[in-house]
Amino acid sequence: MTDLLDIFRALADPTRIRIMHLLGAMELAVGELAQVVAQSQPRVSRHVKILSEAGLIDRRKEGNRVFLRTTTIAASQTILALFDTISDTESEGLWLKADLARLAAVRADRVRAADEYFARHAEHWDALRSLHVPEAEVEQAMADILGTDQPAPSAIGHLLDLGTGTGRMIELFAPYAAQTSAIDRSPDMLRFARAKVPEGKEDSVTLILGDFGALPLEDASVDLITAHQILHYSPAPEQIIREAARVLAPDGRILLVDFAPHDREELRTRDQHERLGFSNEQIESWFRAANLLPETTRTLPGTELTVQLWLGRKTAKS
Repeated sequence: MTDLLDIFRALADPTRIRIMHLLGAMELAVGELAQVVAQSQPRVSRHVKILSEAGLIDRRKEGNRVFLRTTTIAASQTILALFDTISDTESEGLWLKADLARLAAVRADRVRAADEYFARHAEHWDALRSLHVPEAEVEQAMADILGTDQPAPSAIGHLLDLGTGTGRMIELFAPYAAQTSAIDRSPDMLRFARAKVPEGKEDSVTLILGDFGALPLEDASVDLITAHQILHYSPAPEQIIREAARVLAPDGRILLVDFAPHDREELRTRDQHERLGFSNEQIESWFRAANLLPETTRTLPGTELTVQLWLGRKTAKS
């Protein structure tokens, strides 16, 4: 009874209901919530503390930021389901919809900042990546995990590279695919990626200008997805994984390459990193939420940053 009373008390404030609704849409930092609900960060932190003590949300510290998400307990999931029953024409539905619109604006500002960074550094992007960890070691680990031992034109089927950047993944893995799609938000990046298309594969490689959070591809149309160092730039990495799972065919695979958790806070401002790496537990929880089975994890320690590789496979029930 005490737990139930705590939940009712936690939901007695309209701002806390708004917070629950926003966190039902995506994992957010405290500062992002404060911006959307137009309240001070200390006040939002107090609301978050109450919701957390009631077991409705989880808090995770990452560098100088705290990220929040709804819990999987029944009460939390029931509340999220109730939001779906509110009509957009009702007064409550109108302000919930307005919150989501403000959230979209916050995310758009962050995406613009990242796009500007990519445009400034497109020509030197491969060199910038190599400063973090030896790329040859990462690429060999990717090849080992994917089993690309000998070139075979249809070994992969349809390959999709998310956030293709300068096209290095196309260069490495398109020779093994019958069809390759590569998507990026930056025209400058795609211009450099075009130069990496292997000779003889021009007709089977499609470069797409678009958002890898909203893929212009049919459900279950892709056999393998690679996502090399893109998640830490995203304000909603779990949504990218969910969208990737949508386009994966049954038994299709996704290979993520990104940083393990670190405390290099300056990467947020200098290099537009939204996240300071990811833990195995975090990635695997997002995999399972998207009906992806975690299969393989590989760790490549570096002098400053550690690179992590995660392979997931789409389950039959997806």
